[in-house]
Amino acid sequence: MSEPVTVPEAERTTGRVATLAATAVAPRVPRAGWAIVARKELADHLLSARFLVLVLILGLAVVVPLYIASNQIRSLAPVASEDPAAFLALFQLGSQDFAFLRLNLLVTMLVPLLGLAFSFDGVNGERAEGTLPRLLSQPIHRDDVINGKFVAGLAVIALVLIALSGLVVGFGIFRLGILPRGSELLRIVVWTLVTILYAAFWLALGTLLSVVIRRAATSALVGFGLWFAMTFFGSLVASLLANLIAPAGPNASAQETLHNLQVADLLGRLLPSTQYQEISAVVLDPSQTHVAVPRTIDEIIQAQQQVPTLFSLDQSLLLVWPQVVALVALTVLCFAAAYVLFLRQEVRA
Repeated sequence: MSEPVTVPEAERTTGRVATLAATAVAPRVPRAGWAIVARKELADHLLSARFLVLVLILGLAVVVPLYIASNQIRSLAPVASEDPAAFLALFQLGSQDFAFLRLNLLVTMLVPLLGLAFSFDGVNGERAEGTLPRLLSQPIHRDDVINGKFVAGLAVIALVLIALSGLVVGFGIFRLGILPRGSELLRIVVWTLVTILYAAFWLALGTLLSVVIRRAATSALVGFGLWFAMTFFGSLVASLLANLIAPAGPNASAQETLHNLQVADLLGRLLPSTQYQEISAVVLDPSQTHVAVPRTIDEIIQAQQQVPTLFSLDQSLLLVWPQVVALVALTVLCFAAAYVLFLRQEVRA
């Protein structure tokens, strides 16, 4: 019988050493690479001049409507003390001469600036500085880069909006001398979360623009142009399109006029700002029992004859749940498009 062939001890030792050396040299991909990117981006955002300027602008813009609203509430102190939602009026009351000086309306106009400011140069800024190839050469997955940047931007915006809500509550307690009820605090918390969701849509849109457009300046112009058009001209464009689809002239019947208003309302709801305004109005006002234009003349008469009532928070959320779902869908759609395009782009050193 032939003896079995054995591998010399020296060869076995050499093989083990080579295996250990290869294991030590091979880079390990961290499981939470996006968290590493997010921490670095978060630190950069918090220490940047951009963050300080935006917080200062938002704070100064909020102080004026807060002061006006608190003066109106104090002038109606006997009536306001019996109102179950008097504290929430801080978010809705404003100047009678300047309709835009209301806290919820100013937030609708200014919050998109936060989302765009922290995302318009997220990817193309790295590309322009030549740091994107070095970043992708690190032992992290490629999608960790865009995920970490989005999470960091959303964390900064959430921090600003939570501080803003705390500022409003503290100012109201100091200025009015009343404490908000538990139901009012809960509505303020829900409003803050919805506002963060609204900002997340603009953050995702800015991220998409930074992936698609190579130059940061161009993506900033496109993003702020879209914000300006949607915020200030969206309702006007919806009305013009409604007049083309369902014209209602001076001699139009009541049914034709109502149909024109319904079409304008439907087109206006395609805008994220309109969706957020409807959610904000219902969440901050328990007496708001409808958001859509009535479909028939009978519904208008029934709405006028309706006994004033106050909705609970869950009833208010059911009323605007379609708008919340639409905002979530738009945010996911924009970020998914940015995610897919970024993974498919070629990055050269």
